[in-house]
Amino acid sequence: MVSIARKNLFQDLPRFIVAQAGILFAVGLVSIQTGLLNGFTRSTSQLIKSANADIWLASKDIRHLEFTLPIPYERLQQARGVQGVERAEALITQGSVWRYGSDGSVISNAIAPIRVIGFDPNGQLFQPLPLTQGQLTTLTQPYTLILDQSDLSALSIKGVGNTAEIGSYRARVVGLTKGIRSIVSSPFAFTSLPNANAYLTSPIVTPQANPPTPRALGDSDRITYVLIRAQPGENIEQLKQRLEANIPDVKALTQAELTTLTENYWRESTGVGFILGLGAVVGVVVGIVVVGQILYSSVTDHLKEFGTLKAMGSSDWFIYKIILEQALWMAVLGYLPGMGLVLLVGSWTQKAQAVQILVGPMTAGGVFGLTVLMCCGAAIFAIQKVTRLDPAMVFKS
Repeated sequence: MVSIARKNLFQDLPRFIVAQAGILFAVGLVSIQTGLLNGFTRSTSQLIKSANADIWLASKDIRHLEFTLPIPYERLQQARGVQGVERAEALITQGSVWRYGSDGSVISNAIAPIRVIGFDPNGQLFQPLPLTQGQLTTLTQPYTLILDQSDLSALSIKGVGNTAEIGSYRARVVGLTKGIRSIVSSPFAFTSLPNANAYLTSPIVTPQANPPTPRALGDSDRITYVLIRAQPGENIEQLKQRLEANIPDVKALTQAELTTLTENYWRESTGVGFILGLGAVVGVVVGIVVVGQILYSSVTDHLKEFGTLKAMGSSDWFIYKIILEQALWMAVLGYLPGMGLVLLVGSWTQKAQAVQILVGPMTAGGVFGLTVLMCCGAAIFAIQKVTRLDPAMVFKS
């Protein structure tokens, strides 16, 4: 049976290559679309992964990480007074306008969107790592910031030492991170809480020649989140309830809950998941059509051979297994180069645009199973041809 299946498969090499090209296309399209959806979803919560907090305290009206209302800075002190809280730190995340600096670089646009991330550089609950250049503690200097190296070209920045403008203040780049980027968000600008407050509350006017030193935040200033670490052995659910009971107009979320809330919003409340899923379905349909046509043609060309086997007493299942084995060989030989192509494309997109095509073991295994199912499903069309085969045709001239 094995030799017959292989002989039929490789007898017409051009036809075999066309079939494998169709499977490769289907595998590549399904894997890339699924990987893009996984990478897109994960990138939306990339900022959350920079935190080491048990609980995120946010406005009660939060929809996802970047769509929430600000809360007063006094919520930080209130959180520190709740039983079971070991440490609490403030976090600011808010969009602003980046105006390119006058460092001699040639630029095509005057402004760009940016998201200012203010945190405590000496804190423990939020650290944008890894750093490729600079140190977090440098952000305690006035009007300094750290960017991700993948955003340099988008912001017309060459590297550490370059300057630009946020609001009415000139900002100096003092460090670079690697891989902290969200597909759905503007480039992140990491800085200290006083710097972030100064940037975000200043009007967009001509930068001041001698700007004042950024002041420490007061109770009336606005922040976005309070990051909380629970005391050892503390029940997290009970601590969440105490925080919401003692602090007005807030919602307490664990880091996992905020991640799920954010990822579900972008995957289910937008059209991204539907579009990428539709592309995967198209890949499967194309693969079934191509493989089904090739297997059907192969069976048609070998009808007399199959008729001979039936005349010799071979069962229908014996012949079916030959066709199914051909389908399995096509699945395996189409899957391997297809997945190799996906990995190459994913490596290129990661380096070129920091867009991750996330194909993990479960995704790869699922695509392989789908490929086998696709090829075996296409073989059904060919099997129906053999089912109606009359062995007497062998003896006809």
